Amino acid sequence: MLEILVEEEEERESGEMGPCMEYLLQHKILETMYTLSTADCPPGMKQQVLMFFTKLLGRIQQPILPHINVYRPVQKLVRLCGLVQAAPTENEEMQFLCTVCAKVKQDPYLVNFFLENKDSHKDSALNNSLSPCAPGGEMKRNTEVPSAGTMADAPGEREPDQSHGSTASSVRCANDLAYHEYSSNGLYLGVRATCRRECNLVHSLLTLISSPDGRIAVKACEGLMLLVSLPDATAAQNLAGNTALCEMLTQRLTTLHHALPTSLDPLDIESLQPVNWGLDGYNQKEDTAAFPGKRTLISFLSWLDYCDQLIKEAHEVTASALAVAIRRWFFVQVLEPQLLQIVQCEYMTCLPSSTSLCCNTFKRSEEGILVSTALLARIVRQVESQSLLGQLVVFLLGKRRLHPEEPGEPPQPILRQRLIERCDHISDEVSIMTLKTFETLLQKPHPDILWNLVLQNLQERNYMEYKPPTQEDAEIAENGQIAGAVDLEEDPLFGDVLSGNQFLSSDWLYPSPQLSPEHGKDGKTEVHKVVNSFLCIVPDEAKSSYQVEGTGYDTYLRDAHKQFRDCCTACTTWDWPAKPTPMEKCNLEAPFFEGHLFKVLFDRMSRILDQPYNVNLQITSVLSKLALFPHPHLHEFVLDPYVNMASGCRSLFSVIVRVVGDLMVRIQRIPEFNSRLLMVRRRLVGLDPDTSLIDHLTLLEGVIVLEEFCKELAAVAFVKHHAESTL
Repeated sequence: MLEILVEEEEERESGEMGPCMEYLLQHKILETMYTLSTADCPPGMKQQVLMFFTKLLGRIQQPILPHINVYRPVQKLVRLCGLVQAAPTENEEMQFLCTVCAKVKQDPYLVNFFLENKDSHKDSALNNSLSPCAPGGEMKRNTEVPSAGTMADAPGEREPDQSHGSTASSVRCANDLAYHEYSSNGLYLGVRATCRRECNLVHSLLTLISSPDGRIAVKACEGLMLLVSLPDATAAQNLAGNTALCEMLTQRLTTLHHALPTSLDPLDIESLQPVNWGLDGYNQKEDTAAFPGKRTLISFLSWLDYCDQLIKEAHEVTASALAVAIRRWFFVQVLEPQLLQIVQCEYMTCLPSSTSLCCNTFKRSEEGILVSTALLARIVRQVESQSLLGQLVVFLLGKRRLHPEEPGEPPQPILRQRLIERCDHISDEVSIMTLKTFETLLQKPHPDILWNLVLQNLQERNYMEYKPPTQEDAEIAENGQIAGAVDLEEDPLFGDVLSGNQFLSSDWLYPSPQLSPEHGKDGKTEVHKVVNSFLCIVPDEAKSSYQVEGTGYDTYLRDAHKQFRDCCTACTTWDWPAKPTPMEKCNLEAPFFEGHLFKVLFDRMSRILDQPYNVNLQITSVLSKLALFPHPHLHEFVLDPYVNMASGCRSLFSVIVRVVGDLMVRIQRIPEFNSRLLMVRRRLVGLDPDTSLIDHLTLLEGVIVLEEFCKELAAVAFVKHHAESTL
């Protein structure tokens, strides 16, 4: 039969229907075949019918799907797909659904045959009806196509209806809340009541996604992705509002999350290789040998990746609805309660009689926080679609604020407050994992992240002490200096260091621009002063990098160049100003508060000599990420040592100055400081085995991190200036 139809079409002109195709349509042969497939009589008939429908839709070029005697049996057959899990006909079902999706992709209007309007009223439906099908199979439409998903009803449910004459009949809606009315010649007359209906095509694909056969599941995912990417706005609205798409996708995400074992190691979550949906290989033996729970973790992350890619490809209406659903039903209801676990020992003192119980509670809570935070960091790293990333930012940080934070005001929402507090947690492991989450978040391309965490507090530049320029300041500026700036060469703490500075004549300073009379008008300090300030702030007796090969400043220049380029690419569309807001336009009377995040980071930075090495690495890593962003206020606050800070305000440089002052005092108390410092550095880079204990190890490691961090900041400052000067 198929070969006859194909041959007939090839012999005729394009678009002309032959007698064999007319016979097929007029005698409802496809309806008969569907009826046989439902009973699978004779055995194997369902498989043969699915194959026939697949080949018919795939090989016939004429637009036959809009014909009522084609799309109705197709709809009914779609409904049969996925009813039985791991059915013998599962492969044929999937091929059939993929063919239907491909036809819909070719002509997005056809999706209306598989979608329903949520509310259809009797009076309006009569005006939005299908015209009778033309003999050639073409379909004419008036203003709007009625929902066609519920036209796929089982035979024998038609009832006589007197409101349109004796020739009219009605088809009962699947949930018995509405009737679709047809005339005797197939004219659709309307719907008599309201009801919510499902898209059977979407439902069948979602059902087959759960197939134990991985190939079937991937094909179903591809079909669904094709469906949501249709450009038709009406179809997108129906997908979002009239189907269980959002609910079923989010429910599966929740189910896979609940399957994760509580014994997962945070380091395993963090170090797991990147996961892409449909590409992960399944090897139970290898997965179990790697770490328990790897398979369930991969399944969860794979489905998250699929949801993310689905949102990225979907129509903006569908994408927004799905992203909101994931935030409400997964982020808020599932993830947030785990992230908000409270460690009891933070707020109460263990009594002698209950020490064991309290410490056990502390351990369980800490482990739960670590696992949930590690999973959050992994989720943040994996999300790429703008819609889902935007909802994730709202979940973590709240909506965009119009006013800066205040010192006595707790950061909102509660999750944001809790995460910032945990950057300075009693547990170093919790602090490190939370800092890693913020570091990952800062690398995501969304402007509200920077605004919410830091920029809202720097908008008015009231961290600076501003004095109106005088005639004397103008004369100073003409001499190539900065009015009101504090010169480190006049600071007794750095005078001895700068007098013998080995960096002033280094080759990497040659590209720096020469001073000009225009310098200082944009509020920026000469780059060579900034670079030397950071390179020379650590005294020579506390430096050790020059004694170890491969730890020079040039390595940071290369890394900073790549990182800054990537950062600028992400910030291209964020509409940031090129220059700081003029001081005359800033509200300098408002009290300055650095913000809760900077407060925690500066507090921990001030304790760099007394903190574990891993904590120091993570603190400096977050600060260096902030320093990379090309916002002028952030650059001024973090990377300009010559900013005249207002009373009671601190910058990153001022915090480092106080640390160095403390370091100079401590050095005098440690015998053989230089040799011990060099030994620790060689151990950290793997040149010497760790065979003996060293006194003051935490302090020595802190000094090394401080020196490297200052070199990194100097490299970032130089790269940012060089990039700006070449624009």
